[in-house]
Amino acid sequence: MTLIRNAEARRTETSAAVMTTFASPTQGEASLSVWRVDSAAGSAGPDHLIDAEQVWTFLKGTATVRLDGETLSVAAGDTVVMPADVVRQVSAGSEGFTAVVAAPAGAQASMPGSADKMLPPWIA
Repeated sequence: MTLIRNAEARRTETSAAVMTTFASPTQGEASLSVWRVDSAAGSAGPDHLIDAEQVWTFLKGTATVRLDGETLSVAAGDTVVMPADVVRQVSAGSEGFTAVVAAPAGAQASMPGSADKMLPPWIA
């Protein structure tokens, strides 16, 4: 059993959000990565793909999720299951949002049209 205290959680900041890793292979030796996303009002992540399914549960605020050409409006309490290998973008609404995300450990991201993949630090 591994206990990861809040003070030990890894925080990664991007231009779109702050990701707080709760568990991952390098944080608690977990085989599932779980993290929180805190996104400020009006911010948007880039169009990208993930090579594994992700499950996003929105805890607070609102967001727009563009997923493989479909646009979803989400609010606190909603969960979006994002399939692997589809272009996605998550944009915060006027109050921002907080979500908890789960994905298989080692899931990699890429940009549309690029074969280059990278392991986001909040999943590692």
